[in-house]
This record gives sequence, C-alpha cells and structure tokens, in this order.
Amino acid sequence: MQVLNHPPSGWPCLVLNADFRPLSYYPLSLWPWQEVIKAVFLDRVDVVSTYDQEVHSPSFTMRLPSVVSLKHYVPQDRPPAFTRFNLFLRDSFLCQYCSAPDDLTFDHVVPRSRGGRTTWENIVTACARCNLMKGGRTPAEAHMHPFLAPSRPTAFELQERGRKFPPHHLHKSWLDYLYWDIELEA
Repeated sequence: MQVLNHPPSGWPCLVLNADFRPLSYYPLSLWPWQEVIKAVFLDRVDVVSTYDQEVHSPSFTMRLPSVVSLKHYVPQDRPPAFTRFNLFLRDSFLCQYCSAPDDLTFDHVVPRSRGGRTTWENIVTACARCNLMKGGRTPAEAHMHPFLAPSRPTAFELQERGRKFPPHHLHKSWLDYLYWDIELEA
C-alpha cells in the first residue's frame, strides 16, 4: 500500500457515515468529486478534510473535499447480497480447501446433483484445481473439507474482512478514518 500526498486521478473523496466510519471498507467508500460537490450544496454532508485543489465558477471557489461525513446516519445492518464478490470476501479471497489465492471459483459443498442449493450455507470459494478434484462428491467422499463451514455473513463481518484488503493508494487525509490492521508510516 502506498500513502500519497496527492490523490490518484479523479480527486476521489472518502465518504464517512455520521459516526465517522467509512460506509464500506471493501470496496472503500469513495465518491467522485462532482458527486461530493453536489452533496455539499444539497447540505447532505459535512466537509471534514480538503485537497489543495480548487474548483471555480464565475462567482464561487471551493477546495475539493477529500473526506466528508454524512449528516444523517445510514444503518449498516441490512443483510449482504449473495454475490460472487461477497462470497469471495467472506472467504478472504482464498480457496477453502487449500488456501490458494489464485484461479478462484466457487464450489457447492453438497453438490447440486445431490440436492445441494446455491446458498450462503452451501457455497465456498475454491480454486479451479480443488473444485475439479472434489467434483460431484461430498466433502467426506472426496476427503476435502472446507477450512470454515459456509455460513451467511453479516454486513459487519464482511466489513471486518474488507479491512484486511486496503486499496493500493490512500490519500494521507484518509488515514485517521481508516482502521486497517497495518502499520502506517509516520
């Protein structure tokens, strides 16, 4: 991860909930500067930090926000959608049979041919090699058991997992609001 004094192209803005936590860690809750300016004018956000870069109109000048917080708290307790990305995030982007991080797909623990359903409780992340080795067998038949029993994650659990995967570029003004378990340069 690289901490930047200037942002990557586009001047993104970190969006915090009203409790000053990011709306999401993975992907990181970033808005383009145009959306942030609109939200400022509609009085939906408070500007917490700014870039040195300014935007101008004939009668107005404003420094671009780098961090904003929502004025009203958005509850984060809704159940996460059952998507490939959320499944991979739940399983930390690792094969649940061999821990490989590459060539990932998903596997029905109880095969569909045996009545297994496509649900949080029956799908795990698997590399293509392990998925092929397991085939249409049960874990007991294949002698391949997932490291973690598949289960429906909460939004909080996915947020916590997402904290393990910081983006490659962070603006220095964002660091006080991000709580990854990494050592930051002083």
